[in-house]
Amino acid sequence: MSRKFTWSSRTTIIPRKKEETQPSFSSKKKHPMRMSVLLKTFIHYLEHVKNVSPRTIANYSLWIRRAIAFFWDPKIDELKALHVLQFRMDLDGSGLTKKTVNYHIIALRSFFRFLLKNDIDCLSPEKLELSKIPQREVSFLLESEVQSILGAPSQFALSDLQLARDEVILHILYGTWLRVSELVNLQKNQIILGEKQFFIRGKWSKLRSVFLTSSAMKKLSFYLSLRHDAYAPIFISLSKNSYGKQLSRNAVEALVKKYAKLGGIKKKVTPHTLRHSFATTLLKKGADIRSVQTLLGHSSITTTQIYTHVDDRFLRGVHDLLDNE
Repeated sequence: MSRKFTWSSRTTIIPRKKEETQPSFSSKKKHPMRMSVLLKTFIHYLEHVKNVSPRTIANYSLWIRRAIAFFWDPKIDELKALHVLQFRMDLDGSGLTKKTVNYHIIALRSFFRFLLKNDIDCLSPEKLELSKIPQREVSFLLESEVQSILGAPSQFALSDLQLARDEVILHILYGTWLRVSELVNLQKNQIILGEKQFFIRGKWSKLRSVFLTSSAMKKLSFYLSLRHDAYAPIFISLSKNSYGKQLSRNAVEALVKKYAKLGGIKKKVTPHTLRHSFATTLLKKGADIRSVQTLLGHSSITTTQIYTHVDDRFLRGVHDLLDNE
């Protein structure tokens, strides 16, 4: 039977030794911490507070650790903007693309914002500029080319299950705009058969709705009806050595490339090409850009506006045809 503790004047408080007292609230300026120590806290924050995806966490950790190694793990208050510029110069000289170099700077910006938010004196993120990169060209397919790819599995699939699986993958990539990472992580318990809508946690763990076309929904229902197994992932490997394992990103990318080639498409086609193509098609048919932004899961409308430039190129081509009549 437990005894109830009673406070009395005889109760003696035994103070903990100084080194046992946690956390330490001593002046940060007198005892500034090193970047490597603070990085551990930042990674924990990304994982447990922000629910950032494991892939993003791994990338941020890699990019910031590269900086720490270059700086020789300085005390955080010793790091200056000039040091980061020298780090950028080193990355530029290593053969990395400007885009990849920018990712390192973006990671450092996020790290410093976190520190300032938590009252740690450090370099201002605003002092770290990104390299200007020419706006990327977005490749997209004509609707006839898309149909050639969507129809390819029916001619070349090796089994009914493979045919059903591959058709669903292509229809979902084109008709829902899922990223490859989002597609391969889909689980059976996320889908209610007969429902055209389900929810996923996408980039930066943002919850968003995904809408299936009638065709994709029917193909998904048929594919799952052929699955007489207890495996949780929707899209599994069908090869002998890895049957039942979650299909990998590389496998999906290879699948899209294979069916594009078999469908007679000469240009380079990736899963993102299908995503671009459907976005462009919707914009051409009058969808407003804000709706397209939401469906794509873009945090910034600037990213979505890339597709409007594609649409402009298409319209110029149409105008040129009229001009030549």
